[in-house]
Amino acid sequence: MEAIRRPVVVGVDGSEGSLRALDWAVAEAMRSGLPLRVVHASLWEHYEGTHPASDAERPAEEVLAEHLVAQARERARRLGPKVEVAVDVRPEDPVDALIGESHGAATVVLGSRGRGRIAGMLLGSVSLTLANRSHCPVVVVPARAPSTPPWPGRVVVGISDAEKPASAAFFALAHAAARHGELVAVRAWRCPAHEARSHPLLVGSPAAAHHRQAEEHLEAVLAALDPSASSSGVVIQRSVVRGPVHQKLLEAAVGAELLVVGASRSGGRHGHHVPHGHHLGPVNHAMLHYAPCPVAVVPDTYRADVPTAP
Repeated sequence: MEAIRRPVVVGVDGSEGSLRALDWAVAEAMRSGLPLRVVHASLWEHYEGTHPASDAERPAEEVLAEHLVAQARERARRLGPKVEVAVDVRPEDPVDALIGESHGAATVVLGSRGRGRIAGMLLGSVSLTLANRSHCPVVVVPARAPSTPPWPGRVVVGISDAEKPASAAFFALAHAAARHGELVAVRAWRCPAHEARSHPLLVGSPAAAHHRQAEEHLEAVLAALDPSASSSGVVIQRSVVRGPVHQKLLEAAVGAELLVVGASRSGGRHGHHVPHGHHLGPVNHAMLHYAPCPVAVVPDTYRADVPTAP
């Protein structure tokens, strides 16, 4: 039986940010050999600019939306001539439409900022809400190109305290493999204040012990992630660093093509369940707001098949 080819879905609204998201989604569809689905959703709210001339009996906003996705389709075909492209205009709330799309998508891609009154915000409400509620991985593409050109194929992922690899790690490894690139696994650690009073040069100091434990934990997780250490064909770089997780991930993301973080449905603040969504903690929020590269938010229920090296 032929495997289901779930599409790469990209939300477009005509903004510069959504065009960057479209370009990223086309490249992803080309790498993965998946179809591309371009979606525009709106409640026919007011659009700025001049509406193209058309049938007067149809809502001008609907005509503009169809014009917008047609342009997006042509752009996608120019960038990826071999990519199968479909478009859809949905007269509904963008968040609801894209959450619906996420049930059958491989990935949902969108820009960090949208049109209208939210355009001036660093992270649009649609991007943030979708990252919190999507049923598949969501990739949020920054509105502007990074000041530092990305290192081809570099994917960065944070390794948490969990004993086994999280879904985000499998996603990151698969995407590094698809790029024939490298995976940078970041394990950040901090020494509790009451343990940090010993002199750092003393043998067996608390800081040295925490660093050693972090190294051992990272090796154990990576051994479970890629058991043969070469089956994926990915070069894995280890980064064991002391400091806040969000700070160290942002530093590692400079020059990366993709930064991957996880999202859990298991609980929110103080262990409470988060209804109808994932738990996006402060680290995830920091990545979505400030990362210099596209950020993938991966639900903890996601599982990826990692390509093996030829």
